[in-house]
Amino acid sequence: MKLLFLLAALLVAGPVVAQKKAAKPAAKAASVSAATVTRVVRTLAADDMQGRGTGQPGGLKAAQFLAAEFKRIGLKPLPGLASFEQPFTVYKSQPGPITAVLNGQALGPQQVMMASGLSTLNWSSEDAKPVEVVRVGPGEKAKLGRLLHPTANTLVIVDTTHAREFAGLANYLRQGTMSGEAPQPFATVIALASVPEKFTYRIGATAAVLPLEQRNVVGLLPGHNPKRAKESVVFAGHYDHLGYLKPTAQGDSVANGADDDASGTTAVVALAEYFNKKNDNARPLIFVAFAAEEVGGLGSQYFSKQLDPQQVVAMFNIEMIGKEAKFGPNTAFITGFDKSDFGKLLQANLAGSKFHFEPDPYPEQNLFYRSDNATLARLGVPAHTISTDQIPTDGLYHSVDDEVETLDLTNMTAVIQAIAQSATGIVAGRQTPTRIPPLTDDNQR
Repeated sequence: MKLLFLLAALLVAGPVVAQKKAAKPAAKAASVSAATVTRVVRTLAADDMQGRGTGQPGGLKAAQFLAAEFKRIGLKPLPGLASFEQPFTVYKSQPGPITAVLNGQALGPQQVMMASGLSTLNWSSEDAKPVEVVRVGPGEKAKLGRLLHPTANTLVIVDTTHAREFAGLANYLRQGTMSGEAPQPFATVIALASVPEKFTYRIGATAAVLPLEQRNVVGLLPGHNPKRAKESVVFAGHYDHLGYLKPTAQGDSVANGADDDASGTTAVVALAEYFNKKNDNARPLIFVAFAAEEVGGLGSQYFSKQLDPQQVVAMFNIEMIGKEAKFGPNTAFITGFDKSDFGKLLQANLAGSKFHFEPDPYPEQNLFYRSDNATLARLGVPAHTISTDQIPTDGLYHSVDDEVETLDLTNMTAVIQAIAQSATGIVAGRQTPTRIPPLTDDNQR
């Protein structure tokens, strides 16, 4: 339309206009760099990143790469930080050998497991103060989650009818558990056995508690409107993955995590570059790549404690956008769509484009509370995850086959461009999503 108007003006003005300098062509609309998307996702998902595991060298290498990207783009460290790295400590409880004897019968190593904040323990039913005993019978549900971070010494006897559930939990515990707080000096020992109501026991075990330094990577793009200085907008993804897994028949053991979540982290970098070039954001924009998501969302939990949630107007958490959504190309979905008007605002800003957002099609997966948006959402921030993953049928999820070659980089770039366009009203201060009611004991899901 601008070009047609200019031609008409030239025809009317004739020779007079011809004597003037030619008008400069209109500036091209800002766009997300496809080259940046390709380069960053390939770097993060390369074999030499070693799967970006928590506490592993590849995780540190990925953090350093992302910090260099934020510096290249021209972001600022958060106030109070000397660099783009936001360090914090997690604690890994790694169980050692366990011996358990029930009613004089020794249990095999596959029949006993432990979560412990103790370096050593020696329990006996003859102790002056025996430990608490919890039984899970054949028809009962094994609700053991609260016992995995023990606040009292507890022996749990799980009936052998729960062997399958026990095996899954045992595999998880034997890899070591992570916590954002130093564990308390207690232990939970869980045994798979059928024993009478009254029985004797002797338990001996060792464990190690290892502090691991982690780092979120955080950059700030200051806002241009001083009146909006306390209205931050967060763009986030997690850069960690699983590190090494059991080798395949072909010998591959690197869980590259291309989609999960090199794709989302790449979006954070590309969006930082995009908004920095636009240079017109009224509100401050915070770009963060979280560590330790795969071990319990510990990075986002720490990050959230460093902010006043009342000063965060929205969070765009980006998780697994490397493949086509179930709705087809140029679509993505938003978790917790009904919890605020965040999704409706984004949809409105995409009106007339070929891209559209949909509500989360997998409510049974409870995805809203399974990603890094959850901590801020629980505090009332309209914090939502944007994704394209068809998670019920995604056969590459958490495997060594989550490689860059499985991604649709063209569609992924379109998703990032759509996020940029849909965020314009919030970034400019023209739109403010409604708050999410903070979770309490009465309304937690």
